[in-house]
Amino acid sequence: MKKIIQIFSNSWKELFHTGTIVVCGLMAALAVTLSMVASIDIGPYIRIGFSGLPNRVVECLFGPVVGSLFGGMLDVLKYILKPSGPFFIGFTLNVMLAGVIYGTLLYRKPVTVGRIVAAEFLTKLLVNCVLNTLWISMLYGKGFFVILPLRVLKNAIMLPIDSCILYFTLTYVKRAVRYLGGIRESKIMHR
Repeated sequence: MKKIIQIFSNSWKELFHTGTIVVCGLMAALAVTLSMVASIDIGPYIRIGFSGLPNRVVECLFGPVVGSLFGGMLDVLKYILKPSGPFFIGFTLNVMLAGVIYGTLLYRKPVTVGRIVAAEFLTKLLVNCVLNTLWISMLYGKGFFVILPLRVLKNAIMLPIDSCILYFTLTYVKRAVRYLGGIRESKIMHR
């Protein structure tokens, strides 16, 4: 429990650094661009896209507090720029919860396959399969257990794919940060 409190405390302190705000701004621009051009809707209940990768980078670099705030604000911004369906605060809270999960498991820790798969699995199970399905069921009047099997199948298929993409992305980002010597390397690369 003490480690988790320390993770949140350190992530809170990240909010007050200019470099954090600059990187978050760049990642937000990338996420908005990816959401506009690199997402595919498969029916009304399933969307596949890459706009979440910038969120994962922020969560890995700056922790759960910055990651959840970044995700929440970015979710609202993306909806304003490209609305799809009704706005529902539950989806924004889901993005923030995902930020807490990824940030807690990845912040200031080595990028490993096990850590990535654990973060992906928890997020896909709790956020994507349970909460997102519940919100969709409430919004569109469809039965929870009618929608659930297709969403579970999609998330089961995407788990190894997303894990591989995230592993390579975060490995590259950490190398780039180390190479550039930026973003308070001594803190981020705390190994």
